[in-house]
Amino acid sequence: MLTERQETVLQRVVEEYLAGGAPVGSKALAAGFTWGPSTIRHELACLEELGLLAHPHTSAGRVPTESGYRYFVDRLLPASTQEPAVELALVRREVDEAMRVTTETISQVTNLLAIVTAPPIETATIRHIEVLTLQPQVLMVVVITSTGAVNKRLFTFDHQVDTGLADWAAAYLNERLVGTGLGARRLTQRLLDPSLTRAETDFLLALMPVFTDLAEASEDSVYIDGTARLLAQDRSGDVSELNALMDMLERRVTMLSLLRVALGGQEVRVRIGAENDQPALRSLALVAAGYGLPQRPLGTVSVIGPLRMDYPHVISVVRDAATQLSRFVAEVYEER
Repeated sequence: MLTERQETVLQRVVEEYLAGGAPVGSKALAAGFTWGPSTIRHELACLEELGLLAHPHTSAGRVPTESGYRYFVDRLLPASTQEPAVELALVRREVDEAMRVTTETISQVTNLLAIVTAPPIETATIRHIEVLTLQPQVLMVVVITSTGAVNKRLFTFDHQVDTGLADWAAAYLNERLVGTGLGARRLTQRLLDPSLTRAETDFLLALMPVFTDLAEASEDSVYIDGTARLLAQDRSGDVSELNALMDMLERRVTMLSLLRVALGGQEVRVRIGAENDQPALRSLALVAAGYGLPQRPLGTVSVIGPLRMDYPHVISVVRDAATQLSRFVAEVYEER
């Protein structure tokens, strides 16, 4: 624990460094304090001994260490304002489009790399199915899910399709599959019935790909925006670090595993530098929060940036975005 004066000095150093990017010296701090320069220098030295500040050899000023940033985030963040840090335009959008809008907006507002994970496959169910005869030998099957996603597929047969069979299939599929999750095994079990005729079973099996395609397309998705913004930051990391970061972004499973740290609740989690398990993030900071329904986490909102990021702003943006996404999915899933 620091003294009140040490906390005040540390907060000023972090804020000055985040704003200007240059090491902060005692003279720059003296203008805002009633204490003398010698007192400030003493406190700076104490903070350095505690590992919260570093003293670059090229400058007389101090810069925050990872521990200094951590203390700042945990204890010294300015009180948040009532105004939301970000407004997401999510009304009347399908889930996948809402995820893209959220990711793009967060990246633009923070000027950093934004990552949003979509709700997992098991949270979506089939809401309605249409079987439409377009031509004597051509059918279109339309499947609408509980998330608002629409999947369409054309089927061409080598013979004329019995319109009565097509109408029966539409009624049967809605009766059997509405409310069913998108897992392929679950769909197959619900789709087939021993009491069906051979013609009915063969017809349903011919239409099965529309459902398996939907299940595969609905796997956990990661939406990423702002990679160029992150690479454009003035970073001192070497090429191998950047390559590792790019490789990690390309591997969806790795990203999902990384972001599950925020799925425990909607509070904001901050991992700074070496606190990140992934080597590619050891020189970066991750700010993440979960979103979803009460007692049912669905995904995460996160920002990756340099250690010198505007933590108060980024934390507010991530928190507000997660809150707004939670409201959005509550309406989509019709659970209030």
